[in-house]
Amino acid sequence: MTPSDAPQSRWSDLDRPPLNVTALRRGLLRPGALWTALDVVGSTGSTNTDLAARAADLTEGTVLVAEEQTAGRGRLERTWTAPARSGLFFSVYLTPGDVPAERWGWLPLLTGVAAATGLARAAGVDMALKWPNDLLVTVDGQERKTGGILAERAGDGVVIGIGLNVSLRADELPAPTAASLALAGAVSTDRETLLRGVLRSLEHWYGLWRDADGDAAASGLQEAYAAGCATLGRTVRAQLPGDRTLTGEAVAVDGDGRIVLATGDGPREPVSAGDIVHLRGAEGGLT
Repeated sequence: MTPSDAPQSRWSDLDRPPLNVTALRRGLLRPGALWTALDVVGSTGSTNTDLAARAADLTEGTVLVAEEQTAGRGRLERTWTAPARSGLFFSVYLTPGDVPAERWGWLPLLTGVAAATGLARAAGVDMALKWPNDLLVTVDGQERKTGGILAERAGDGVVIGIGLNVSLRADELPAPTAASLALAGAVSTDRETLLRGVLRSLEHWYGLWRDADGDAAASGLQEAYAAGCATLGRTVRAQLPGDRTLTGEAVAVDGDGRIVLATGDGPREPVSAGDIVHLRGAEGGLT
């Protein structure tokens, strides 16, 4: 067999080594910790789908990581694809049964705060949040999406998935509005370091929120989200269910995690679900 005939090994891209599941378990699965199980698979359709299908048999704190997702999903059934080992694609299973169910809507926002703060420390990149579930970085003076969050009810709990572009090069980006941590100047693109940073931060914020019975104000979560939310203070267009559109200034995130819009011609209107487009602001452009 000649070198050109040899099968491509998982080490064929030396800039993107595989995750070391043994090291990750050693660093994250500790007595008394939130994280109770962690597995890494080479490829799967969607880690959210996989965990949701097994929800009845899962313990809280189960983590599933994929080196590659072939049918990753975002909000509004959008797809999320990236080259193998170029990012972090993982889901966690949480069961906050002692928190009133009406407060569970804060979980994707909580995950955004946790991911942004964990990545800022681990990657040395300034992160921002776009309501309700996007992670933004700045590249060439423009805000671009580098990650997204999807939370889904499953069994007695919630499966929360995170997709994050880590080492994607410019020619690999799925859209001009996308970015990666590498393109944003990250001081580290070591995926094990980044994953540990995000999961430890998520454990911290989830613990504060749960100890406060899901009260976002009392736990500090509401203030932290507002401080990191790039949507606030911007003129935005909200595409709402039923093909309704609302345009106004995003002025607050309320106690239920809704974005509040001031339209100028009526009372302020809270938005709980919809697609948000940043029309203008400090960074300029549409996002």
